[in-house]
Amino acid sequence: MINTLITSKTRIKLLLKFFLNPNTSAYLRGLSEEFDESTNAIRVELNRLENANMLNSEFAGNKKIFKVNKYHPFYKDVNQIVRKYLGIDVIVENIIKGLGTPKSVYLTGDLAKGKESNIIDLILIGDINKTYLIDIVEKTEKVIPRKIRYLIYSEKEFQNNEIKKDHLLLIWGANKC
Repeated sequence: MINTLITSKTRIKLLLKFFLNPNTSAYLRGLSEEFDESTNAIRVELNRLENANMLNSEFAGNKKIFKVNKYHPFYKDVNQIVRKYLGIDVIVENIIKGLGTPKSVYLTGDLAKGKESNIIDLILIGDINKTYLIDIVEKTEKVIPRKIRYLIYSEKEFQNNEIKKDHLLLIWGANKC
């Protein structure tokens, strides 16, 4: 659906990169390598988003670093569109209902880093009904065009685990909802 509204595949990649995880920052050549596209194609779209005030930039040495403008009037709307496009909204709505007593749900992996992926990696914290989870993941995968992988931790296991917490994006939990 988003492909119909936004015809530039590069712009879609940039919106996913920056609006899914607002703490993401990137520079032109790094994005060019990540997306495997020419620097010119990336530059054109970065300039458009920066001119629309959707991205901010600052120089770090000779690199121009881009970051999402969280204060843009459309920030929340674009963030929600990106989440809907990825199917995260469907996952959260469907999975949380009968999950048991989850404390929080994190998005991890490529999507949390703002990279396009056909796999949604989740970390679920709390007392989780595994039978329900397996069933609902199977049903949800039929609705969205992505595979869902998950890890389950108790709160104590999660706190003691050596997971790179800077690559986690809280999508549901006491602090989120």
